[in-house]
Amino acid sequence: MTKKAKIGLVGLGVMGENLALNIERNGYPIAVYNRSPDKVDAFMKERAKDKDVIGCKDVKTFVDSLETPRKIILLVKAGAPVDSTIDMLRPFLDDGDIIIDGGNSHYEDTRRREKSLAMDGLQLIGSGVSGGEEGALNGPSLMPGGNKDAYEQIRPIWEAIAAKVDDGPCVTYLGPDGAGHFVKMVHNGIEYGDMQLIAEVYDIMRRGLGMEADEIAETFNEWNEEKLDSFLIEITAKILTVTDPETKKPLVDLIVDKAGQKGTGRWTSQVALELGVPVPTIDSALTARMLSAMKDERVVASKTLSGPVPIVEEGLDKEDFLDCLSEALYASKVCSYAQGMALIRAGSDHYEWNINLAETARIWKGGCIIRAELLEEIRKAYADNPKLANLLIDPNFAKYIVEVQQDWRYVIAFAQNNGIAVPALSSSLAYFDMYRTEHLPQNLTQAQRDFFGAHTYERLDKPGAGFVHTEWEDLVKERAKSS
Repeated sequence: MTKKAKIGLVGLGVMGENLALNIERNGYPIAVYNRSPDKVDAFMKERAKDKDVIGCKDVKTFVDSLETPRKIILLVKAGAPVDSTIDMLRPFLDDGDIIIDGGNSHYEDTRRREKSLAMDGLQLIGSGVSGGEEGALNGPSLMPGGNKDAYEQIRPIWEAIAAKVDDGPCVTYLGPDGAGHFVKMVHNGIEYGDMQLIAEVYDIMRRGLGMEADEIAETFNEWNEEKLDSFLIEITAKILTVTDPETKKPLVDLIVDKAGQKGTGRWTSQVALELGVPVPTIDSALTARMLSAMKDERVVASKTLSGPVPIVEEGLDKEDFLDCLSEALYASKVCSYAQGMALIRAGSDHYEWNINLAETARIWKGGCIIRAELLEEIRKAYADNPKLANLLIDPNFAKYIVEVQQDWRYVIAFAQNNGIAVPALSSSLAYFDMYRTEHLPQNLTQAQRDFFGAHTYERLDKPGAGFVHTEWEDLVKERAKSS
């Protein structure tokens, strides 16, 4: 009798190949399939030779090579390719078989697909996979959602291949249907914010302080040994040490300043709007990428629109300023995570997923792109108070941000006075300032809405009395008569 694989994988891009090798290395024989047979041949010859991997060139052979109930991972491009791959597999599957979508699918697509597959007795797990190529090979952060019983069947494999941290593997069951892909979407939104914050801090050092790439790299290395310790800070320091072999200039200086995006950041902002959750740091990061893409237009504008010439302040102590800069970055990161966690809570409440925020922070501590020392403090905050409305009011985070806010404000003022755009740093501070303010100027906004549209308002001096409308023009005329 031919030996069968414990699990299968469709999609032999680099992520798919690496995840397959990770699974095999951890003791689970795997079958692989790709629409292009050449990819299967190349993988089996170059990377999977002498490994417990079954290479398949047609769908039926692939499905037949798996133990039942079958478990099949899809690592294909989000959207229509996922639907077409499911349709391709569906005729060969039996009741109880499990499809695991490991791509960046929109969570609403995952919810739709799960309902459709259930009609045929099939089960779907939507599992976010974070960590890039290296994570897929050596241990990613995994964010599964879907049927709990189906997850239990893949749990031993998922725990074996996930990154490991001091309190366990970086995987946890997040909730029904689209919960896993929702959390992965927000993870990517936080990643957008984090990357933009780091870019702005780099810009302040480069243009505001006139620091060279090597010196900035040294600063990031120092920060990475302290509370800013994170994967993104680590790779930023490494990037800044690389010299272009051809020009002998820092390679980063030769890269066109146009940032790409694949959609998950945009989805995060869109869903936040739909659920009524403010995520200004993530929104600013998204806007910054879109503005960066307008390179030709910006080049033309730069010849017409001028700003202040960056000048280092007389008497400025650079080391003290860099200390302020590190605090501004950390405080802004806290705000970005606060927004992301608030959005996950709102999504969990709306869809009744019951997502554990402490566990969410825990599984991000290793393997994923946003892994950082900060996440242990976030985990503790939600473990201590699972009903915490916002990370900013956790006693430890609140104490920290209040203490460093002057450093934060000083850095942003410095950047703005020197004409250096810092939208994510500024949005983070504005989020903090608005969240901590008891009375905001939206009383005037509501009055305006009632004036031109009779949208009504509530009165501070009559709590619980309900909404009222004022005939503003009549009162204005009365006042004019009496004056």
